[in-house]
Amino acid sequence: MAKLYFRYGAMNCGKSTNLMQVAYNYEERGMKIIIIKPVIDTKGGDKVISRLGIDRKVDLLLEKDKNAYEEVERWNNENWEIDCILVDEAQFFTEGQIDEFFEIAVKMNIPVICYGLRTDFQMKGFEGSERLLLIAHSIEELKTICSCGKKAIFNGRKVNGKFIFEGAQVAIENEDDIVYESLCGECYFREKQN
Repeated sequence: MAKLYFRYGAMNCGKSTNLMQVAYNYEERGMKIIIIKPVIDTKGGDKVISRLGIDRKVDLLLEKDKNAYEEVERWNNENWEIDCILVDEAQFFTEGQIDEFFEIAVKMNIPVICYGLRTDFQMKGFEGSERLLLIAHSIEELKTICSCGKKAIFNGRKVNGKFIFEGAQVAIENEDDIVYESLCGECYFREKQN
């Protein structure tokens, strides 16, 4: 039986790079994959982009009101039989869509590997990530470090070079002078007090 996987980590831990490496490994063995990402993630447009400077075209951009199971079933019928599904920015999917990814793994017997953030810049969970933490067959943390050298677990949002701790949950990096920085717990709270 195929599984639903959740590979999460703070910003800059290599989620997108790992996704593209997995895609390469499958294709090197003659297997067919598709990459899915949510429409709300405008960073890179119709591509998954890595901070290392590599990118890859997405096969399916999924809107919040679309049924993931039906879209994958349609893709499978119209294009090719899928051996693995790779999902970028999984935190932005709805709870229902995560359930549909689970159904794809179980009913279609296609592994679904989701990559995403666990929490936002206010230490609150994302809808998609919370559901994945509850139902994924396998959960794996991809690690990175804070600028102080400790393990980073949080995502700090900077606007015009200054950390902020209020605002909308979703703000895409490199739009409106927004950047994110991985922080350990100690640095997160120190910045929050400043």
